[in-house]
Amino acid sequence: MRILVIALIMLLIPLFPARAQDLPAAPPCAGTDRTCLLKALETAAGNITESQWRDQTYRELAKLLTHDHKPDEAVALIDKIKEPDTKAMTIRGIGMAAAEEKLGKPAYETLFAQLEAEAKKIDHPPSRAIAYTYIAMSQAFAGDDAGAMKTAQGMENSALRNKAHNEAAKIQADRGDFDAALASIAAIDDPSFRDKAHFTISKIFTDAQRYTQALAASDKIVNAYQRSQALLYLLAKQITPDEVSVGPVGGQ
Repeated sequence: MRILVIALIMLLIPLFPARAQDLPAAPPCAGTDRTCLLKALETAAGNITESQWRDQTYRELAKLLTHDHKPDEAVALIDKIKEPDTKAMTIRGIGMAAAEEKLGKPAYETLFAQLEAEAKKIDHPPSRAIAYTYIAMSQAFAGDDAGAMKTAQGMENSALRNKAHNEAAKIQADRGDFDAALASIAAIDDPSFRDKAHFTISKIFTDAQRYTQALAASDKIVNAYQRSQALLYLLAKQITPDEVSVGPVGGQ
């Protein structure tokens, strides 16, 4: 009888899965093998039970993959993220990382088309709109001004559309492209917002000591008070740079 019981146990063992600690360990990565380590991080992230922490880890992994010139793998992670806001921030992270890596025009066209497709899939309208804003900003950082304009113009929410144009203008001004910044501001359909945008880039060019462009931007401001503050800033930076003060012109 005892022999029969033992025999039955031996027959049943293969029917039960091995315990986790009995499973063969994954091959270890070398400390400098980025490809292996990135895969290991993705596996580890997938085992995180807390959704928010898992989403955040995927977001940071997506940025690393893009910096490591693996944008397709980065984009593929977006579907694994549950929170709409984190999806939008992941789109931003991928776009900005790609802009820093100087991938080239063909690669940018492919990537930004992928990001727009991912933004379209976000089912939370505010998060979806923010994702498009981030794409336009990333395109401006990458020097794809036509793409940034097209993305912003395609946004349905007028306030966020204007914000996208404004953010693109600031990025273009920061890199010293006056004409591109003016073109972005011209697409803003709210006069007050447009004045604030012109004031902002006037300050940016003043800080860069490009006073001719700063003055040209201030000349486009319709509101007399805001124009005066732009001129005040322009003059103070040249005459009393340690004592520059301008009045409030509204947030952006």
